[in-house]
Amino acid sequence: MERARNILLMLVVAVAVIACRDDVKNVVHRETNPDSVPTVVSRNVKTLISDSGVTQYRITTKLWYIYSQAAKPYWFFPDGLYLEQFDKDFKTAASVQCDSATYYVDSKLWQLDGNVRIWNVNKELILTNQLFWSQRDQKVYSDSFIHIVRSDRIIEGYGFESNENMTAYTIKNPTGIIPVERRDDSDTDVDIAAIGRRRSPEEIAARQAALDSAKAAQSTKNVRTGDTGGAKSIKTIQPAQ
Repeated sequence: MERARNILLMLVVAVAVIACRDDVKNVVHRETNPDSVPTVVSRNVKTLISDSGVTQYRITTKLWYIYSQAAKPYWFFPDGLYLEQFDKDFKTAASVQCDSATYYVDSKLWQLDGNVRIWNVNKELILTNQLFWSQRDQKVYSDSFIHIVRSDRIIEGYGFESNENMTAYTIKNPTGIIPVERRDDSDTDVDIAAIGRRRSPEEIAARQAALDSAKAAQSTKNVRTGDTGGAKSIKTIQPAQ
């Protein structure tokens, strides 16, 4: 399996694995609202997933509600999700983390909320407050403020659309590009994690609020272009490693 395989695919694989665990409990309710009362509850789920006999993923969540009888069935993870993809040496190659998550069954849409942090296989760190993944359309997108830390630069903007690998993406309204200086030409191992910590979740939320106000004050037409110099959008396409 290529490392470029989508880290978000773990969310789909989790369905088959977690649903068979002993800690899943059926909840029977009488005369209750099926839209607000779960039919199944699973707690403290932590599981490894193998592919072709090799451990590939680890999924961790404290609480999982399934609303299978709701008018529009959905799953809810109120305490968040943490998903890891391993390389051949059982080291984390990519990961997804968020404060809470919702999956809309019929539309096959994932919604990740609060302090969303994604490390893709190219070792880029992507931070935002809300992210959507459409399995049906095979794309990832967000209207929120986005903060991307690459080995050579930090990119910030408003609005994001990507392929499922999170390796080819467009920032619709970039607000800043910050070069990252290396110590010398041979220094390719930049501490991306340290760079990413320069903005706390509170700073990202404040930045989001400021951009929301600016967006309400003036509507800006998004123009898709590959030219980053003074352009209204940034399009990045990278081969997966």
